[in-house]
Amino acid sequence: MLGERATTEIHRNEDSKGIPKLKSDAHAGGDIAGGARKKLEERLGRSVITKQNFLKNPEKK
Repeated sequence: MLGERATTEIHRNEDSKGIPKLKSDAHAGGDIAGGARKKLEERLGRSVITKQNFLKNPEKK
């Protein structure tokens, strides 16, 4: 959710146009979320990603 929100805010702030720029915004949003996850894991001393919270087959809509 953080990555999606970061991407949306970057897009709105920079008024991005075109696929290459939107792709760059999405990459930046993912980097922000990934960095936050890594800092959390460092603080907790464990991974927050487990087999129990990973969806193998996402629910169908």
